[in-house]
Amino acid sequence: MLERLERLQQLRGAAAQRNGQGADFESRVKAVKLWQQQRLARCYADLAADKRYIPAVAFFLDEIYGIKDSTVRDRDLVRMYPTIKRIFPKIAYDAVEKALELDVLSEEFDQAIAVALGSQPLTEANYLKAFRAVDRQQDRLRQIVLMQAVGEALDNMVQKPLLFATLKMLHGPAQMVGLGEMQQFLETGFSAFRHMKRADHFLATIAYRERVLIERIMQGEPDPFSIIEEWNS
Repeated sequence: MLERLERLQQLRGAAAQRNGQGADFESRVKAVKLWQQQRLARCYADLAADKRYIPAVAFFLDEIYGIKDSTVRDRDLVRMYPTIKRIFPKIAYDAVEKALELDVLSEEFDQAIAVALGSQPLTEANYLKAFRAVDRQQDRLRQIVLMQAVGEALDNMVQKPLLFATLKMLHGPAQMVGLGEMQQFLETGFSAFRHMKRADHFLATIAYRERVLIERIMQGEPDPFSIIEEWNS
């Protein structure tokens, strides 16, 4: 976990601005994140329309693929790393570790796409061109595997009746020592997955669709996102 946190700090710190070769690099990365979040919202509009999946879709859009600045969270997690290992249940710790590994890959790709875009406007055509230029298809597929691992970890947490009570007990202490964002991630994810009952269909749907889209983009499909309409019909 510590290694991934330090990598995130490096990516989101001054080095990111230098790599972007411009003072507006951070805003360009944020624009990429927002564009992708909007694409995900379109892609899973059918799930978001189902009461069973509404909280889970919101969790993925806000906590897994969100656009909020996590710089303070990363710094606090590094500072409190020994405490995290001591006070949080292993299954919760493992879920956060997988989420951070996913976060590192996502941040690397978002920044790489922003660099590939350069000063071009963020249109769908330019995004696809940048996506293909960045390549790293196997790492893109690794993102999907990590997404499933995070979801499965949260789903497993739901199956342990005493775990949510433990998390609730840790709410106050976590806030006091600067682990509020980590606690929110766990509580929000737990509540969303408990509401969903079982996550098998939800996670399988996301994994399937993301793999299809990656394949269509990398194969040079002129309009790879057109299939989204079919999924939502």
